[in-house]
Amino acid sequence: MPVRTSKAQWEGSIQEGKGTMQLGGGAWEGPYSFSSRFEEGSGTNPEELIAAAHAGCFSMALSGALGRAGHKPERVSTSAAVHLSKTDAGFRIQRIDLTTEAVVPGLDDEAFQEIAKGAKEGCPVSVVLAAAEITLDATLLT
Repeated sequence: MPVRTSKAQWEGSIQEGKGTMQLGGGAWEGPYSFSSRFEEGSGTNPEELIAAAHAGCFSMALSGALGRAGHKPERVSTSAAVHLSKTDAGFRIQRIDLTTEAVVPGLDDEAFQEIAKGAKEGCPVSVVLAAAEITLDATLLT
């Protein structure tokens, strides 16, 4: 399996400095700052990139799990909300909320919920982020 990489560079102090992050494949490069991470400033932040990775991984994991169960999905759409919190030990990602909607002809909601739960538990990004509470709100669309 290939090894995936990305890069980040930071210049200056934590509050006044600035940085850039770049995906290894070259598909995206963008700025980040103290303000974009801990306030509402423009730019991205590591948590946003974690959210994108988790949403993408879970969507693929759910599609795969549905297929293995004999149900071909038409569409799986997922968003992830990464919660960064200030704790006594410092800043921590304590919770990630996954919200997914899927169109899967011929599947009932009970079976869908079980498959979605298994996909969350088996998603490689969910596994690596298991120190955080990961919630799942899964909706089967008709």
